[in-house]
Amino acid sequence: MHALSEAAARDGSIQSRRAMHGKNTLQIGLFGPNCSSGRAVTLVPERWSGNWPDNRRLAQMSDEAGIDFLLPIGRWKGYGGDTDYQGTTLETITWATGLLASTKRITVFGTVHAPIFNPVVAAKEMVTAGHIGEGRFGLNIVVGWNEGEFDMFGVAQREHADRYDYAEEWIDVIKMIWSDREDFDFKGRYLDMKGIRGKPKPFGGAGTRPVIMNAGSSPAGQAFAVRNCDAFFLQASRTSLDDTAQRVRNAQAAARAQGCEIGCYTVGVVTCRPTRKEAEEYFQHITVERADWRAVDGILALKNISPQTVPMQDYVLKRSQYAQGMGGLPIVGDPDHVAAQLADLSKAGLTGIAISLVNYIDELPYFVDEVCGRLERMGLREKVKPNDV
Repeated sequence: MHALSEAAARDGSIQSRRAMHGKNTLQIGLFGPNCSSGRAVTLVPERWSGNWPDNRRLAQMSDEAGIDFLLPIGRWKGYGGDTDYQGTTLETITWATGLLASTKRITVFGTVHAPIFNPVVAAKEMVTAGHIGEGRFGLNIVVGWNEGEFDMFGVAQREHADRYDYAEEWIDVIKMIWSDREDFDFKGRYLDMKGIRGKPKPFGGAGTRPVIMNAGSSPAGQAFAVRNCDAFFLQASRTSLDDTAQRVRNAQAAARAQGCEIGCYTVGVVTCRPTRKEAEEYFQHITVERADWRAVDGILALKNISPQTVPMQDYVLKRSQYAQGMGGLPIVGDPDHVAAQLADLSKAGLTGIAISLVNYIDELPYFVDEVCGRLERMGLREKVKPNDV
């Protein structure tokens, strides 16, 4: 069993956490499998189920194939449309806990809305997941944007900057619970808590913690990530590798200005077929001919993007991008082309990429054999040995 040892868990260095216990120069994860349809806003019948048996099977396949991490979406209410896009979802901490118990090597994240989860409860849940996974649990902090979801909980959405101020207090409390402190009080602008205690401590002992990531795109969000996280998700440019490299450099410079380092990741939507023509035809089929346009329009409406609020050219572009996978970077082609694009992202300084597939189970074996195999030969990923899992 290739689990993280107690000694390794006690190594709380950023390099250890950010490596997610592997040695791949370019880390690859799967994004969104806890949701029905994943990230494909499409009507095609082969779209992802999101059910538990398929998630467990996918996690075990990914574990055996050497995929680095699984990253879920924190979703509480679907987007409607003909498919009720992402309408059926598995809660992410419990999802991660179940998958960690079913795997041996892979890191599994929980995506946690800070305003919705009490920090004492969240700290305990994540420590439990961490012990079950022997150090392989990761935290993806989100502050939320969908007011319809917040209304379900009776929680008021704060102004944008205040969301990150609250999240700062939230993670401060959690880190204190994970430390060797006991029976402490916390009084901040938002939280007033007394006699806080949390046992057990994280796997490896007090002072260790999971890898933490965030994807805030605003200046406030990026500043929060730099102060508190090991991994930062940024939007890769669709037009210029140099632009992507500059975004990476900017984030890393902001981290160094505060005396720390941060890994940079992005999100991709992969369509890989034996020929580029096959890949492009299928991509056109799922994202144009069979897109769930009613769901796309519903998502854009929630973000106040319409012909009345933005220029028509911008609206048409956004509509297309969301139909292509919720704005992720499309990577479409044969294995040579897909591997080359991933290698370029690594050259731009990215630590890793979280990809989505229309049907994760159906498409992952080909991606691993053909694309990951090429990345291994490029020296960007290590070949998985049987005893690694």
